[in-house]
Amino acid sequence: MNKLYNYACGQWVAGAENGQELFNAITGDVFATTSSKGLDFAKMCEYARNVGGPKLRKMTFQQRGLMLKALAMHLLSKKEDFYKVSWATGATRVDSWVDIEGGIGNLFAYASLRRQFPNETYCYDGDVARLSKNNTFIGHHICVPKEGVAIHINAFNFPVWGMLEKVAVNWLAGVPAIVKPAALTSFLTEAVVKEIIASKILPEGALQLICGSANGILDHVQSQDVITFTGSASTGKMLKAHPRLLEEAVHFNMEADSLNCCVLGTDVTTAMPEFDIFIKEVAREITTKAGQKCTAVRRIIVPENMVEDVQIALGKRLAQNVIGDPNVEGVRMGSLAGKSQLIEVKEKVELLSKTQKIIIGSFENFEVKGADKNKGAFMPPIIFYNDSPFKNTDCHNIEAFGPVSTIMPYKTMDDAIQLSKMGKGSLVSSIITADAKIARMYTLGAACMHGRILVLNAECAKESTGHGSPMPMLVHGGPGRAGGGEEMGGKRGVFHYLQRTAIQGSPTMITAILNSYQVGAKQIIKDVHPFRQYFEDLDVGETTITPTHTVSEEDIVNFANISGDKFYAHLQPESLDGTIFKRTVAHGYFILSKAAGLFVDPPKGPVLLNYGIDECRFTKPIYPGMTIGVKFTCKEKIENDKPLTAANGTEVKVGIVKWVVDIYDASAMNILEKYDAVDQAGQTVGIATILTMVKKRNQD
Repeated sequence: MNKLYNYACGQWVAGAENGQELFNAITGDVFATTSSKGLDFAKMCEYARNVGGPKLRKMTFQQRGLMLKALAMHLLSKKEDFYKVSWATGATRVDSWVDIEGGIGNLFAYASLRRQFPNETYCYDGDVARLSKNNTFIGHHICVPKEGVAIHINAFNFPVWGMLEKVAVNWLAGVPAIVKPAALTSFLTEAVVKEIIASKILPEGALQLICGSANGILDHVQSQDVITFTGSASTGKMLKAHPRLLEEAVHFNMEADSLNCCVLGTDVTTAMPEFDIFIKEVAREITTKAGQKCTAVRRIIVPENMVEDVQIALGKRLAQNVIGDPNVEGVRMGSLAGKSQLIEVKEKVELLSKTQKIIIGSFENFEVKGADKNKGAFMPPIIFYNDSPFKNTDCHNIEAFGPVSTIMPYKTMDDAIQLSKMGKGSLVSSIITADAKIARMYTLGAACMHGRILVLNAECAKESTGHGSPMPMLVHGGPGRAGGGEEMGGKRGVFHYLQRTAIQGSPTMITAILNSYQVGAKQIIKDVHPFRQYFEDLDVGETTITPTHTVSEEDIVNFANISGDKFYAHLQPESLDGTIFKRTVAHGYFILSKAAGLFVDPPKGPVLLNYGIDECRFTKPIYPGMTIGVKFTCKEKIENDKPLTAANGTEVKVGIVKWVVDIYDASAMNILEKYDAVDQAGQTVGIATILTMVKKRNQD
């Protein structure tokens, strides 16, 4: 029998001798004991804030991202060890794949996300706000890591994914974590944390683990901390109401179990591929992890004329489901996570049975392969039928957290939408339909009560990740019963651990603070063209003012012929009546192309390629006879850890540079007056941000 360890203040601490017993979900044998007796939660919080936090905050987003990548690679190399431990949770190999490799995948995803952040310890959010007429006073938003600790209170059903999907985000943000897994399956979390600590990839203090009870830890939280909770809505509400959270205004993110639904569109018939997709999706969500998923389908909403067909097809598919020891060949569904869970699910099934009837499955009549069903926490899929879901509403209020779901009929799509909302908020809903109008109607009608909506048809089913799979770059959470929180969501999730602060000042000051050039800031003029400088030598704000070019009628005609863009405003002066133009006008893309001709330094140098435009706006018309010039400014420098492979196969280290291309009107006043244009000499007529790859001087 194993005694689980806690990791606190840089030390592994054994649980007490008389700790809570944990059981093998397959055999029913005692597997381990766990206890947090003797842990000082206040010291753990201070250790995270004072040891882990400063180290993480000194790292840039790029460094933190590479740290996540290294950790993901390490854990992936140890995955088979985790699979062996996962068996005792009752999970099949497929179930464990979602938990273990899905969790590691979150680390990889957030490691890649580093490229969307600057090579700084902080980032900025959104666009500049112009706060004055002459642009001498502007505003922006800076985001810095919170100087607290992320305390993650996780559920039993995903002991690896539940931890890694959260810590990946707070570590990228620069915030340390204390992880509290549910005791029932904490032995698997402990196995992964042991490898994380042994790898020495994280700075000390970035991660601590509580395998036993964490009762009392919320007494020590502070305003800079972030609390996340995954589990039952009742427990979440209790934690959310903790006086300390209210007193310190601590950010609390709750992701609660919910009564998710899957809807079959009124257009689908048994002859359509969407019908088979629906049956397969529902069956998978009922049996995966033995239905112990916060995203599992609990309500199956079906057109009333399709109920019998769905019942028959679903019954046949579930009959093929082999329950038993996940190590035995052919077993497709394991057990619940423990006997305590089995007792709880049975109680909820009894409550649901009062207002609806079981049509598939029986607690007494089912077989288990390779194990004793009386010793393990096994149960079969249970499917109810509720013929009056608007009247008998227990199915919208009671959740049995296992392989349990309810089929319910509807007449119209409006009814289906209403039934979906009666769950009072869910993490996910899905609709299977081949009709785009039905998909649109359902999505717009139901979205306010669901954190995610999957629209599934034959076109995307093969590559779809499925109803129950949250993705790192999309938010995971939901309104109402689902907790009202959000996790992951790409950059959105990172911002939960950052303090967003509005900053105001002159463009020059804001540029200096953000290390990102703001239009109107003082510019740096050097004798050397920026295209002649290596990445390390460029300064943010460095500017080249180019020669000018006077646009001619010939330019416009030639560009029209070369590009094929013969829009009337460029070539047909007789068609301009009623437009904003005084005469034929130059193409915007000609102006941008000519600007490139003005700012580019042609000879071979450190600038290797231009690979995109982030923003481009044409703000004023340019007529023949008007003159343009360019102010070409280094806006931002971004580290890049992926070398460029040259044509000869050699690798070249590069950085990414963003440049502001400010195209301005350099015309004389008399030319403007001649064409009756607005007095705009010196004003910006077009602006763009281009991206280049620039060679680094140091190739070692």
